[in-house]
Order: sequence, then C-alpha cells, then structure tokens
Amino acid sequence: MRQDAHSGMWLVVPVKPFGEGKSRLASQLSPTERAGVSRQMLIHLMEVAAASRVLAGVIVVSRDPAVLALAAEAGALPVAETGEGINPALDQATAAAMQRGAQAVLVLPGDLPLITREDIAQLDRCLPNPTGICLAESKDGGTNALAMRPLKAIPYAFGAKSFHRHRSLAEAAGLPIHLITSPTLAVDLDSPADLWVINQK
Repeated sequence: MRQDAHSGMWLVVPVKPFGEGKSRLASQLSPTERAGVSRQMLIHLMEVAAASRVLAGVIVVSRDPAVLALAAEAGALPVAETGEGINPALDQATAAAMQRGAQAVLVLPGDLPLITREDIAQLDRCLPNPTGICLAESKDGGTNALAMRPLKAIPYAFGAKSFHRHRSLAEAAGLPIHLITSPTLAVDLDSPADLWVINQK
C-alpha cells in the first residue's frame, strides 16, 4: 500500500471464511465454486486498493486462516477475528489501524466484484475534513462503503438495512455527511440475480 498517502486513510475489509460465504448462490454454484468466487473478489479488491494510491494501508479481518494468508500475500495487514459478528470485528480492525496512526478509515465488504480504483479515490476525496462521514448504499439498503474521520466518529452498525442506521448515527452526532452513488460500488454479490448482472459486464 502507499505509505505516503496524504489522507492517512486505512481500508478495513471484513471477510467471512471462504467456505462459508455466498450460501444464497448454492443453486448456481458448488461450494468449491463459491469459495473460489469469494477468493477472487478479495484478490480483486486488494488489487484495486493498491492501484488507488490513496490508502495508507489495508487491514483484512477474518477468522479464516486462508483469508488472512491471502491478505498477507497481497501486502495487507491480517487481523485474526476474536469476537462474534461483523461490528465487533470492525472495532478490532479499527483499533489496529489506530495503533498504526490512521487518521481515517474506509470500510468495504469483500464482495464488491465491480469496484474500481476510482471508487476508492472518490471515497477518499468526498470524506469531509477534519470530521465527517462518506456513505455508499447497496441496492438492498445496506452499506457498501463507509468512510469516516476520525476513526470512531460513529459506532459501526452493519447488518440488514444498515445504510439508514449509519446515516442517522452521523446526523445525531452532527457530522457532515457525503453520499456516493456509483454503479460499480452498488453491486455486491449476494444472489443469483447479482451473478447475472456481473456476467453481463
């Protein structure tokens, strides 16, 4: 990762074990194929993150040793998940970023097959300074990107329909909020319909 990035922004990526992800694609893909898709999406995100040239570092948090090994090979900092659930995992990874001098954090899920380096650069540009939130909504009301400065500006509230929870938390805290709309950032791979959309690209 680019260690001289001006923003001091660290990317945090929570990743389920490769063998457990994408269960809703079981009608279309075998377990081995689903694990392979999850692996390829993480590789893609690591490549895009490196190419963006705006990140001070990348942390991948997971309880899967295979995920952590891949992250380390890609130059990211692997963090072994010790709690239960995505929000405690993000707290753990954010603490690791804070220990390394991070000034801002960007959370992206590991299942964004169409994300580009320009998406990451746009999230970096849109994040208010010195404090604020930048959000991108998924097609089902979730949060496909959350950038914030400082690192604990709001608590993490990922889960179903989390976009409005994150927005409400930022509003309650009186923080500036920027919203990002990107067709490549909006697509996450969660259903057979998503697989069809991706195959058309």
